Parts: sequence; structure tokens; C-alpha cells
Amino acid sequence: MRLATILTPHGPRAAAQVGSDFVDLHATDCGLPTSVKQLLAASPAVRQAAAGAAACPNAVKYAANAVKLLPPVPDPSKILCIGLNYRDHAIEGGQPIPTEPVLFAKFPNTLIATGDPIKLPKVSQKVDYEAELVIVIGKRGKNIPDDQSAFGYVGGYTVGHDVSARDWQFKGSEKQWTIGKTFDTFAPTGPVIVTADEPLDPHNLKIMLRLNGETMQNSSTKEFIFGVPKLLSYLSQVVTLEPGDLIFTGTPPGVGIARKPNPVLLKPGDVVEVEIEGIGVLKNACVAE
Repeated sequence: MRLATILTPHGPRAAAQVGSDFVDLHATDCGLPTSVKQLLAASPAVRQAAAGAAACPNAVKYAANAVKLLPPVPDPSKILCIGLNYRDHAIEGGQPIPTEPVLFAKFPNTLIATGDPIKLPKVSQKVDYEAELVIVIGKRGKNIPDDQSAFGYVGGYTVGHDVSARDWQFKGSEKQWTIGKTFDTFAPTGPVIVTADEPLDPHNLKIMLRLNGETMQNSSTKEFIFGVPKLLSYLSQVVTLEPGDLIFTGTPPGVGIARKPNPVLLKPGDVVEVEIEGIGVLKNACVAE
């Protein structure tokens, strides 16, 4: 399934994308959850019922070009992020290949949907872009094994944009990754979640970012240093992963700050599109705070 959260006259609702429409799953009289997070946490039977409801000819539908999309999971308990997880990106920045995942976090204030504006803070002059594949957790897990069984904890995948204030991220001798990554609106996600039962290989997806129509990042998740099982195993040693948690998996080369001789940084009026094969396009314009 392709899941989304849409804004309806009855409030935010879990929806399934069917062609050019979004089906309000809660309006199908099947007793389905109202939120994507609840749906991800539900039993396989409930998710099968959701798939059946989405195909019902009498379902309540909203045209994709007329409905307001919200972040696919508007209310995650955690937004965990991995730095330097593409070999080609580490090489681009002259960094050694990490031997363990590099971890930072974002807070819920960062979440926006496709079509929402990215607000460039008054206090930063070096805001950068980063295309990312996002893992959406589907099952509660602690001390998850680093093997194929880890995929059983994945609810699906979505597109993410790790907007980064570089002058805050690298401020001082100690650096401050989290504070540079968690300004308001700095985590666009969407437009949909492709659920884990779909034939999507997270380790073999084209990923790209376009800035005002020009391709700036163009790589593949084949370049992952740490794959999905390793990330889930590593993180779940420390925190219990919960349904709806988001894990940003790192960005490929081509980020603005690394461009020579002149860095390319975001400015008001810029339009950023992040596209991941098999999932979709996440599009946001930049505005001054």
C-alpha cells in the first residue's frame, strides 16, 4: 500500500493512495484506525482490511490534486537521523568511512509535508539541502538482531529532506549536529509511505535532489555504509523503537556546502524536489522566516 495522512473535513485521516485518489480509510465503516501510526502498529489482519477497504468502489475518495497532504506520520515519538551513511558522500567531504553509525536527532517541530514552505531562519546564513530515504518503524523493537529479521520491524519507507543549518551544525570546537538540524520546518517528509510488503528494495533505490530544476544529488542507496538491519540493531540497543518512529538514513554526495569553489546554499524562492525511485517526489519551496 501507499499510505498518507490527509486533511479532511473531519480532521487528519489515514489514507491509501489509489491511482490519482486518496481513500479515507476510516470512512469505510471497517473500524480502521484514524492515524497512519495506529495502522502501522495494528495486526496484519487490520492492514489487510485496510488494503481491501482502499479497493472498495464505494470508498470516500479525494483527488490527489485537490487534497491537503500532511506529513505521512505527523506524530512520531522519535525522529532519529544517521550522518555520513553514503560512501560517496563521505569521500566527497574528505571524511573517513565511519565504523559505527553517526547519530543525531530532529524534533517534531521540524516536520512538514510536501508543498509546505521551508522557513529559512533569520539566524542562519548557511542552510543546506540533503535528500534522504526515511525508514518508518512498524513494530515495537528493542535489541533488534542485525540480520534479515530486522525487516520485520519496518512499516515502510518514505522520502525525507534533512534541511541543515551548517553554520549552527559546525559551530564551536565540539560541533552541534542536532541544533543545526532541528530548526522549525527542517524535516519535510512524504508524500506517502510505501509499506514494507511492497516489492521495494531499500538498498537499491535511485535517490536524487533537484534545486530549481537542476539535479544536485544523484546516487543510489547501494552506497549505504550501514543498511537497514544494522541501523535498526544499532539504534535499538539504546532506545526502544516504536511504530511511527522515523529514521533518516543519510544523504548522498552533492550537498551544497561541499561544492567547490562556491557552495550552493538555500535562499528564499528556491524550490527543492527530492525524488526516490518507487516512492515519489517531495517538493517544497523556501521562504524567509
